[in-house]
Formats: sequence, structure tokens, C-alpha cells
Amino acid sequence: MQLVIGNKNYSSWSMRPWVLLRHFAIAFDEIRVPLFVEGYEKELAKYSPTLKVPVLLDGDSRIWDSLAIGETVSEKYLAGIALPEDLRARAECRSYCCEMHAGFMAIRSQLPMNCRARRKLAFTPEVLMECQRVDQLWAEARKQYRSAGDYLFGEFSLADCMYAPMAMRFQTYGVKLSDASQAYLQFLLKNPAVAQWQAEAEQELEVLSAAYEVGEELIL
Repeated sequence: MQLVIGNKNYSSWSMRPWVLLRHFAIAFDEIRVPLFVEGYEKELAKYSPTLKVPVLLDGDSRIWDSLAIGETVSEKYLAGIALPEDLRARAECRSYCCEMHAGFMAIRSQLPMNCRARRKLAFTPEVLMECQRVDQLWAEARKQYRSAGDYLFGEFSLADCMYAPMAMRFQTYGVKLSDASQAYLQFLLKNPAVAQWQAEAEQELEVLSAAYEVGEELIL
């Protein structure tokens, strides 16, 4: 099995399936293709029909969407445990995943994932509204499922993978959250797979463009 990813510092889509595979100790070979450098599309064309990442190469199967990869891995290799066992919770978990997959466009465009940075910038009303929505989602899940564990739906799930890049963004830009969501954020960042991704992202040297390095740099 091979997982084609982009830069760990910037590629939020790549992070999701990588964290899933690492968390559940599923063996895979990582193919890292630095994005937006000379010749990167030619290199991606070897693996990706969309010239985007991530792509999972599993035998004769090629899966090129982060949520589709997550669902496939859960079904094929994890007997479905990357989703809650309870049907109602499973449906809610999928709703969380799909909302993340399709939404939060202001955050995506104005708060690019930049794992190694700590930045300060003024949030637009659109970004603030979306951050509040994420806060609401996290807080509601933790209230409902906290007795089952410390992840969104108790046990680690696809939802935690999908929201891991959001946690990175919130850490980078110092987004203020409710107590319940902040506790979840800190817990998720300590997940060994998430922490490994961040550590490796911090070792990368590529700088894609000024558009990915927004805000005033904070000295920690």
C-alpha cells in the first residue's frame, strides 16, 4: 500500500488519511510530492487522475479523495472501527466528516494550514462564523460522547482525522474556543500520529508562497 501526499506543513487533505493509517498502525509506503514547484504536476500525474493529493494505491485500486480513502480503509482493514458502532452515532460522525469535507471555505482560504508557524492576524466575520461553527460541533460531540472517551465520538474515528488539520490551523492562528473544544484540541494534538505529522512538518524547508504564510509571525 502506498499513500501519495503533499507537503506535510501545508497539505491538510494529505494529513487526514496519513493520520488514520498511522493511528491504526496500518503499514504503508509514503510517497511525498512537494506541491507547486517546477514539475510537480508531471510527478503527480504518475499517481493522481486529478493532479491532487492524497491518493491511496492499494493493489490495483487507486483512491483519490481523503474521505473515500478513510471510508475504504475503515471497511477493508479495520472492520469498520474508524466509525462508531452505534448506528445513530455513526450517521452523526459521517455528517461531521462531510461538513468538514465540503465546508469552511473562509477558513480554508484565509487560514491556510501551516503547521510550523504561529501567526497573528485579524479574522474576517466569515472566518469567525466558521470558527464558531467548528467550536459548536466539537463542544456538542464532547458533551454527548465524553463518557465513551476523549475523542469527538469517544473512541478515535474518521471525524478526528478530518478535523485534525483544523486543529493545526487553530493552533497556528490562536483561535479562541470554548473550554470543551479547547480541551479536545489539546488532546487531539497529543495523539501520536498527529504529533508525528506536526514534528515532520516542522522539519520541512519548502515555502510554497506568501499566500501560505499569512499573518504576523509570533516569537515563542
